[in-house]
Amino acid sequence: MNVRATMTKSRGWIARVSESIESRLWPLPVASIVVAVLLGIYVPRLDLAIDEVLPPGVDSIVFNGGAETARSVLSSIAGSLITATSLTFSLTVVALQLASSQASPRVLRLFSRDRQVHATLAVFLGTFAYAITVLRSVRDSTDEIPEFAPRIAVTGGFVLTLVSVVVLVFFLAHLAAQLRVETIMKEIHAETDRTIDLVGDGNAAANAYSHPIEVPASKHVVTAESSGFLTSCDRGGLVKLASSHGIVIEETKRVGESVVAGAPQAYWWPRDGRRPTDPAEIAREIRKAFVVGYERTAAQDIDYGLQQILDIGVRALSAGINDPTTAVNALGHLSALVSRAVEVPQLPAGLADGDDELAVVTIDRPPARIVEESLTPMRHYGGSSPAVVVRFLQLISDLHYTCPGAAISGALIQQLIALETQLRGDSTDPALMAVLIEQTARLRDRIEQS
Repeated sequence: MNVRATMTKSRGWIARVSESIESRLWPLPVASIVVAVLLGIYVPRLDLAIDEVLPPGVDSIVFNGGAETARSVLSSIAGSLITATSLTFSLTVVALQLASSQASPRVLRLFSRDRQVHATLAVFLGTFAYAITVLRSVRDSTDEIPEFAPRIAVTGGFVLTLVSVVVLVFFLAHLAAQLRVETIMKEIHAETDRTIDLVGDGNAAANAYSHPIEVPASKHVVTAESSGFLTSCDRGGLVKLASSHGIVIEETKRVGESVVAGAPQAYWWPRDGRRPTDPAEIAREIRKAFVVGYERTAAQDIDYGLQQILDIGVRALSAGINDPTTAVNALGHLSALVSRAVEVPQLPAGLADGDDELAVVTIDRPPARIVEESLTPMRHYGGSSPAVVVRFLQLISDLHYTCPGAAISGALIQQLIALETQLRGDSTDPALMAVLIEQTARLRDRIEQS
């Protein structure tokens, strides 16, 4: 495997791990609690060691109360931070509900992986854990031991509380911005751009098999062990597996497609026609290269980003929301993403191993199909909205300019034919429909003559 392919595989692994971690709320808050507890244990020990030798300037800044006052301060900090954490969590849940109803249920993943939400919860819970840990070290005086109020530790709790207040202010401002549908689409667009870069680099670095591919009639079937969505595929691992066992592996599902337990997930056959020694072991190893999850992710799935933009645009056109402006904005994002998606280097039909032997037969989708599947929903549901139709025609024109080729042009012409048929069947405003039909016909003629 060359250096570029190795780097691309590493980036893919990092993307999958990052997606898995970032989409969960608990890792950063739990880490902050662990750090806070350790600080709450060791900072009071630091107090014991240096409290009596503090310089006068520092001594006047740190906490100067007794044990009872320290206990009261730390208790107040712990109680207020739990309240603030509850508020933060409640606001996050409200934001999720609003995003689900106004945009799409599939955008909830953006909120669950929002780093500022993670950081806010981490600061609040960390401060709470620190306060209650330091609280256990405060003691009143007895006949055997003197009173102890960890002045530096209490001062640290006070500072963390001020930081928490500032973080809460920024969190509220951030949440207000995140609830805007324009921000949601911008985040989806940026995430999909990263996925396009990753998938494109992986396809370009693939070692293509340059000879004709012959698929035998008799093949071994590898069935899926669980149902869900194919979230990633380790093709480098499949190539190594095929080379080591002297077999050819054939994919049956693209990343993002639904997988059903017991249904074929892949096929394989020996290169030389000999019977393999352990077909069950080969099937187990092939399954390890495919990751099946209960929901789609953006790690290797370009279509997932396109689907989220489509969901937002189509929902905006529903009778309950009736927001053509959001649909128009969605078409803008869709235009840019489809333009990039169809230009992604195509995955070779066959992947070769180090000996230039066929190792993996891949499954991919032609660019024209991407155009068809991305544009059809918005054309179907937006054909009755003049503003959406005008923006849709601009999208067709932009794609014709940025993605030349007979196949893409053919797909665009089919969309214009279908749109013209829709417009002719709409009798709500005959004069306006006539204008839109004329614009559609002119654009279709221009594409056909180019």
